[in-house]
Amino acid sequence: MDTNPDVPDDVFAEILKQVRGFVRGVVVPREREIADTNAIPDDIRNIAKEMGLFGYAIPQQWGGLGLDLAQDVELAMELGYTALSLRSMFGTNNGIAGQVLVGFGTDDQKARWLDEIASGDVVASFALTEPGAGSNPAGLRTKAVREGDDWIIDGEKRFITNAPLANLFVVFARTRPADSSGTGIAVFLVPANAPGVSVGNKDHKMGQEGSWTADVHFSDVRVPASALVGGSEDVGYRAAMTSLARGRVHIAALAVGQAQRALDESVTCAATMTQGGTPIGNFQLVQAMLADQQTGVMAGRALVRDAAAKWVSGEDRRIAPSVAKLYCTEMVGKVADLAVQVHGGSGYMRETAVERIYRDVRLLRLYEGTSEIQRLIIGGGLVRSAQRTVR
Repeated sequence: MDTNPDVPDDVFAEILKQVRGFVRGVVVPREREIADTNAIPDDIRNIAKEMGLFGYAIPQQWGGLGLDLAQDVELAMELGYTALSLRSMFGTNNGIAGQVLVGFGTDDQKARWLDEIASGDVVASFALTEPGAGSNPAGLRTKAVREGDDWIIDGEKRFITNAPLANLFVVFARTRPADSSGTGIAVFLVPANAPGVSVGNKDHKMGQEGSWTADVHFSDVRVPASALVGGSEDVGYRAAMTSLARGRVHIAALAVGQAQRALDESVTCAATMTQGGTPIGNFQLVQAMLADQQTGVMAGRALVRDAAAKWVSGEDRRIAPSVAKLYCTEMVGKVADLAVQVHGGSGYMRETAVERIYRDVRLLRLYEGTSEIQRLIIGGGLVRSAQRTVR
């Protein structure tokens, strides 16, 4: 498999430098504004568009920057250094929604949508999760029924990222019960302004202010046959699993970025905050907490890079992504908890960055498949591999 990236190392190094400057120089100073207004300011959104961040993982032939996953995770570790809602603004375009089109769309579908997705003129949302189907899409209840040359879609989706802003929903629906010929799960491209599509109120979440999620309802939504991704009724399940697996490596990298930020905040606090006239960083128990944080960050960074390399080479696109997501998202929760502990009472106050980080990172263990689902994928995969070997 060709592993030569479309973006040469020297060009990517410049991209990474610009993104780091944007994140730390522009976004970090305005994190409180983002949290207080529950919105990404328009000027920050426009800068992100101009930098090509809405399409960094979209191939260059479709107007994106064309970063491969090994480069993607380096970028994600930078984006993860600030409020996670920044990355969510363009995350679905590059990730779980955009990658469905990149990997499984027809040439006509790619030509119709990907340029606008890459530019940020179209916001794409990944509409998979339902009240009764989250980490495992096999429980999908949304239905699509063929009627002449059209499809009629009915169902409800929940916790859909960017739904209030979306121009396009990538909708997973069941066309028939699973049988010997396939899962019966298809995926459709549904414009947000299609009759019968309605978006609920923005969810009130524990954290990640500025990242909007909402329920989406589909009632007798009629779309043409050309809206069926890949032109096949059985593409949906594979598209969802592939897109989610890739996304897990990206989420793991975001977790590392947030963990690095929590560590940096902790070190600064330990070096400057005093207790009885002595910097708290001089106390060995505080040093032990910093050591545990640093160990988690370094281990997570190495694991993310390894999983991304295995994805790019094609060596492992199933177990390694789950391992990276499981470890890194659990790790960042522990690092964030230690960061609050290092800060003491001030770490519980809203004006402190680690308080926001503590709330924001909790979601990372839930979306793109819960930690429990990752354990099932890893453990089940190992056992099945061993069973195939001994047969």
